[in-house]
Amino acid sequence: MFQNLKRAWWRRQLKDQAFAYLAEPYDGDEMVSIDCETTGLDVKHDQILSVGAIKVKGDVILTSERLDFLVRPKDPVSERTILIHHIRPVDLEDAVAVDQAIRRVLEFVGPRPLVGYFLEFDVAMLNKYVRPLLGTGLPNAQIEVSRLYYDWRAPQVPPGGNIDLRFETIRQRLDLPRRAAHDAFNDALLTAMMYLRLKGGWRPRPEG
Repeated sequence: MFQNLKRAWWRRQLKDQAFAYLAEPYDGDEMVSIDCETTGLDVKHDQILSVGAIKVKGDVILTSERLDFLVRPKDPVSERTILIHHIRPVDLEDAVAVDQAIRRVLEFVGPRPLVGYFLEFDVAMLNKYVRPLLGTGLPNAQIEVSRLYYDWRAPQVPPGGNIDLRFETIRQRLDLPRRAAHDAFNDALLTAMMYLRLKGGWRPRPEG
């Protein structure tokens, strides 16, 4: 009942009914692992530099069903950002304009649930551009991998023990391959792998 009311409210806010399908009930077995690389962590002032996304169907990562593109920012990129992401101004000259990038994301994701690592930030950055287009934010269900990891890891540590939720720590603990850091598609792919490991009740190899 609550979800039906939520979808009805979302449709009332919608500027363009061509996107009404985003809030349709979804009973399929696909979801989208998504990651955005940005110029910083300030949603209000920072910009999206790249988007990576990949579909997961059941227990299979659909490597052919993916998004991986640079986004042309409206403001110049700082030197600090270049050092972190290794994305130079020249690399962004022919990148996808942000409005077109958001439409690509919406078409790719559809009504599927989203999977991500600290997904709340990525969705907030996307919604910064989605809201002017739709009149409201993304309605998709969200699955947070760090929360799944915390629930999986908690029984393994002593009471009151610290659970390290850093991305690299989770990758190592789940025995996943290393991929280039600060790359939106690589992070989306690793996040999809994390999700499947945790969803499947994976157990670490014995030490020693």
